[in-house]
Amino acid sequence: MSIIVCPLSRAPQIAHERNPSHVVSLLDPGSVFPTLHGFGADRHLRVGVHDIEADEAGLDAVCDKRIRTILDFIGAWERDAPILIHCYAGISRSTATAYITACAHNPHLNESEVAHALRAASPTASPNRRFIAIADAELGRGGRMSKAIEAIGRGGNWYEIGEAAPFTLALA
Repeated sequence: MSIIVCPLSRAPQIAHERNPSHVVSLLDPGSVFPTLHGFGADRHLRVGVHDIEADEAGLDAVCDKRIRTILDFIGAWERDAPILIHCYAGISRSTATAYITACAHNPHLNESEVAHALRAASPTASPNRRFIAIADAELGRGGRMSKAIEAIGRGGNWYEIGEAAPFTLALA
């Protein structure tokens, strides 16, 4: 199972080169989502959501409905080809969604193992805690996903990094 994570700037090129079966784009509402040739709505999920971890007036935080949409979409991924997940910088929304995808497809793995695999793959990953907490509840993980992400710590902030280097999270 290969989960490719990258920033928006690299998504079209990586989609072309790596030929994923599914793509998840997580950008601010109103952003222009990339057009990826050969990826219709059945293979390209576009989620308009701000990268915030607490409710803020005028901004759209991830909610149960959006997480359920993500879980339903990634649940249809058959893992015979990679899945590509990107956000604007490849640091927070996309790394959270990659972690959620790995946990959802590997219910037998310890959440901490998956979190450490994420950290090993990307020293800059700073998964959005709100994404993780909602998915943790939806998947019935009893807070273990959130605890595992807290244990690996933050990877850095967008102002320091700019955008993350693309990486692949590969699990059995």
